[in-house]
Amino acid sequence: MINRINSGRVIRLRGHQAALHSDMGPPERTPQLALVADLQSNELNGMFVLSRLAAFLRSIEAGERRELHLRERVVIIPNVDALRSLSDHAWHADPDGCPTTESVHDQVMAITQAAYYRINVRAAHSDLEEMPQVWLYAPNDDERASACLFGLPAVIEQPADSDEAGELARAWRPHRGENFIIHAGQSGNLQTGHCEILFRALVAFLSRTGVVGGLQLVEGEEDLHYFNRRQACDLRAERSGIFASRLEVGRWVRAGEELGQIHDGISGSILARVTAPVAGLLAGLRRQPLLCIGDPIARILTVDLAFRRSAARRWSGKQQYERQIG
Repeated sequence: MINRINSGRVIRLRGHQAALHSDMGPPERTPQLALVADLQSNELNGMFVLSRLAAFLRSIEAGERRELHLRERVVIIPNVDALRSLSDHAWHADPDGCPTTESVHDQVMAITQAAYYRINVRAAHSDLEEMPQVWLYAPNDDERASACLFGLPAVIEQPADSDEAGELARAWRPHRGENFIIHAGQSGNLQTGHCEILFRALVAFLSRTGVVGGLQLVEGEEDLHYFNRRQACDLRAERSGIFASRLEVGRWVRAGEELGQIHDGISGSILARVTAPVAGLLAGLRRQPLLCIGDPIARILTVDLAFRRSAARRWSGKQQYERQIG
């Protein structure tokens, strides 16, 4: 039998306790920020970064970092396995007295939908490694401004009905607040370099939105670019084989530059050399070697229409936040 703890932070499953989520900051306030790793249990990068972030905020709340102050309430769900266990085993009665199961989706929404800022960390594709980047779906001006506060090199705008929009992006949209999807790394793998960049970006966001006070950030002119859907060039395989590349994501490539080679799986001979059809930012690159015709190889963000946001524009998000809280 499962008993719910009043705080909503812990469940008791057959005599054992499992943490559902971290809830930190002034308990009397509505959450200002909610962070969730992807709803798939193999989202290792998101799980690793959000669990570290939760530990960092708990240390502030416990007074272990005297120079820092947690001013707003934050909820973090780094792993949905405990929620999935609850969904599989816990039963509650509806108003008519009939037992029903509570889905993982419903539990995540109950925890996060009231927050003003909502962030989902996810890997969009299991075969591609992606540089840390912010995705917005049919954003408003506040979301565009706040997206600059992460300090990540790329912000990509997509329509609300995009096929790549995740479950949470669709579910959060009708609710008041601002929503951000962050892609980082490859699903099922842990890339510590990407994790470090993402962790620093989330800490910067906490500072610039006023959630955490006392942080001393190293401010500089960030090489930030905005891209829309038309500027995302997805390169797909024209031959089957084994794809190999030595390039790293996050670098700029020239049109015609070699991205990798497709090898024959039996003879090892090079069947084709894959080159960049356009110049731009290499935002994603295939890391699953086995390749079939039509499989994705790379995503390049072209710079033809991209533009940089000025420092004043980036800080406008913080100014808007300060006006909201008076």
